[in-house]
Amino acid sequence: MNQEILKRIIAEWLGDKVFPSLVRRDAPDIALERSSEIIAVAGPRRAGKTSYMYQIIEDLLSAGPWLREDVLFVDFEDYRLSDFTAADTDLLLTAFQQVAGKAPTFLFFDEIQQLPGWSRVLRTLHNQNRYRIVVTGSNAGLLEREIATELRGRCRNILMMPFSFREFLSFYGISHDDLTLLTPGRGRVMKTFDQYLKEGGFPEVAKKETMPEKRELLQTYYRTIFYRDILERYNVKAKALLEAMMRYSLNAFADLFSISLFSKELKRHELPGSKQTISNYLGYLQESFFLMANDKFSYSPRLRAMNPKKIYLMDTGFSLLSTEFSENRGKLLENVVAAEMFRRQAECFYYKGRRECDFIVKKGLKPETAVQVCWELTAKNENRELQGLSEAMKALAIDEGIILTYDEEKELTFAGLKIRVMPAWKWLIK
Repeated sequence: MNQEILKRIIAEWLGDKVFPSLVRRDAPDIALERSSEIIAVAGPRRAGKTSYMYQIIEDLLSAGPWLREDVLFVDFEDYRLSDFTAADTDLLLTAFQQVAGKAPTFLFFDEIQQLPGWSRVLRTLHNQNRYRIVVTGSNAGLLEREIATELRGRCRNILMMPFSFREFLSFYGISHDDLTLLTPGRGRVMKTFDQYLKEGGFPEVAKKETMPEKRELLQTYYRTIFYRDILERYNVKAKALLEAMMRYSLNAFADLFSISLFSKELKRHELPGSKQTISNYLGYLQESFFLMANDKFSYSPRLRAMNPKKIYLMDTGFSLLSTEFSENRGKLLENVVAAEMFRRQAECFYYKGRRECDFIVKKGLKPETAVQVCWELTAKNENRELQGLSEAMKALAIDEGIILTYDEEKELTFAGLKIRVMPAWKWLIK
């Protein structure tokens, strides 16, 4: 690696790098100078991981006594670092000392998965007990596997998703306190929720003013995940199959995904794709933070693996790339709830017996809450929704049942069970 290139990158960071205007995220405040762990921030591309890093750095510098010269920030997706290897780490630290006149105390490594052997590098640096380290990565599986082996006990994980609805409201400067919700200001909250359902929470998408601009940016994210995060990283050969699965998920989110049925559909269209390959690609889509997939609830791992998964888009904005001609508001609402469950790192399943329940939330060793999602309760669907929820509650001995709707709030008693109905947007900001 050319050391002059490293010096140039470091000089840009120390001298020219201006932090963009930041929206503070609902993420842990890190007392980095007192932290002995590596902070690993994982999440989808363009969700705000780099901005969160800047937020940590700004807090660090504003609190003092630290200076910019105490901080080394490296973006490993910088094209100038395409030849950088683990062996070049000492060269990087030497270059920093030459440019800054001192060794760094804080190391911020963005998109660390681009560095081959990154976990060994971090372990070595951490073992020296000289640095405080923060890294980001856009691949859940990669981070989890490496942290479970090389970095066990040395690392603290933070999940960074696109804006939550609370953050989305803050981005637009909309108050959502209890008093506001009792005034006409509630209307602004509801209007913003409509926007959030359709457009999702990617920060840069929220900044765009027109729908064509938003779609174009989301299409860029989609292609980046397709080519860089999956096709290149996993050396995928069946490009047409991966494309078919991603396109399918844009239309079939909040639905069951059966590997067997999808395999038969491929054969019907004379496309190759074994069940094992489909299963592998579904895993890649989850690891790259494009999809979430919930298992059918069962105490048996074997039965969970055998049954179809219920898939959701990591961000509802991707639904704007769908080829469907009509908007399914109920599916969007369910997907937003699924994403929030994922953000809260709840262990979720779906229930399917004689009837269905959208979410079973497990806490510890037992299911704790059953959640049904529908746009509105009507004379036509109320009995079906309540029966699905009550069946799950009774079968799994769950005491708490919730129905999340667009904007209904009440309490019901059904089959001897107390069930709370509340607006999904209110649940999102609680």
